[in-house]
Amino acid sequence: MNSKRHAVMIFTAALTACSLAPDYAPPAIETPASFKETQGWVQAQPADETPRGLWWTMFGDPRLNALEDEVTQANQNLKVALAQYEEARNAAEAARADYYPTVTGNVGATRQQSSSTVANTASTKIYNDYILGAGFSYEIDVWGRVRNEVAARESLAAASKADLASVELSLHAELAADYFALRGDDAMQDVLDKTVAVYQKALKLTQDRFKGAISPEIDVDQAETQLENAKTQASDIRLQRAQLEHAIAVLTGKAPAGFKLEPVPLGTEAPPPLDPGLPSVLLERRPDIAAAERRTSAANSEIGVARAAYFPDFSLTGMLGLETATPGSWIEAPSRFWSLGPSAVLTLFDAGRISSLTDEARAAYDEAAANYRQTVLTAYQQVEDNLAALHHLGDENQSQQAATAAAERSLAQENNLYIGGAVTYLDVSVAENAALQAELAEITIHMRRLAAAIQLVKALGGGWQAPAGG
Repeated sequence: MNSKRHAVMIFTAALTACSLAPDYAPPAIETPASFKETQGWVQAQPADETPRGLWWTMFGDPRLNALEDEVTQANQNLKVALAQYEEARNAAEAARADYYPTVTGNVGATRQQSSSTVANTASTKIYNDYILGAGFSYEIDVWGRVRNEVAARESLAAASKADLASVELSLHAELAADYFALRGDDAMQDVLDKTVAVYQKALKLTQDRFKGAISPEIDVDQAETQLENAKTQASDIRLQRAQLEHAIAVLTGKAPAGFKLEPVPLGTEAPPPLDPGLPSVLLERRPDIAAAERRTSAANSEIGVARAAYFPDFSLTGMLGLETATPGSWIEAPSRFWSLGPSAVLTLFDAGRISSLTDEARAAYDEAAANYRQTVLTAYQQVEDNLAALHHLGDENQSQQAATAAAERSLAQENNLYIGGAVTYLDVSVAENAALQAELAEITIHMRRLAAAIQLVKALGGGWQAPAGG
């Protein structure tokens, strides 16, 4: 008897070990040995423990740190992503429930009448039926349908968790970019306000010189044009700043009407040093890559679910309870009933439905694999783009600083020549415009450098490492 029981157990275990999903491995993709744009960068060793968390603190701005904390606590898009992860996690829990039998209970008391015009009519036409029972059903997972469905749901839950990390990373990066853009606008506003004050003095000077017949009226017109153009630029910067302030308010979960950031001009500090590390590490650090890979795994498991439909569904069902026509004999041994037995259902004809669903699952896998490869390639591109941006913008910053200094020297000379009557105000106007645009361009380049640093951190998956010895 024991040997027969063991044989049945071994046979059952062998059946339930079957899975019709293809063997899975992440889709192959070529990984370069190094990034193209890392000339002059110090290479890092792979480090899975690289922090992804409070990366914005490397900018050393307490106000930015406080705003980033508010994003974590109050951003509504982040709450949406968290709720979506909870949905996916609970869907996986629901799928795991199919590992166990479903047990139901029922109780009822009915009075009914049977028909007198059917074959084999009952001797008692009107009768009571009292029932108290329990039933259970259990799918024997012979072909791995349940296990593959659970595996798919667990992979989708992991993908949703990675989506949450990706959304969080994007929101923090967006806030940092908006914050420094706003501070850049503050710096431009400061320059333009000072320029407007200088141009107002220049207009007064030309008006006095015109009244004294020293300068022609055209000098007054040119000075006024310069002043009004500067005011126009200043108004446009105020508009940009207002919109950035509104965006930051929404990112931190606040209504724009009740939110305000005091003007603080952007400093001239260079972006913090960043080390991109090795391309292979990117596959471990980017949450969107992780999400794409988990969705590919889920699609692979769904192939097993679809293929299982070709084979019989085995299940075990049973019932146990008490049934009687009179309440007095309800809870008695003769009223007991029970049933227990296996069943199998096989689809014999479905006009190609199962075949089509299997092909659909395979196509879904191909789609997920292609999305994964594209996500990886896009990640490489984003890192390369921002490495190149930091490199070339650093060069631009040096040349623009030299250009700004030269423009200021030229302006000083033109002002002296104008006062001495050696040049017209048109020459001064050209020099003033060149100096203003050079100073604004220098601020713009600095803003772009900070934005590139933020985007590089985002492209690397949120973590960063200081260069060796730095």
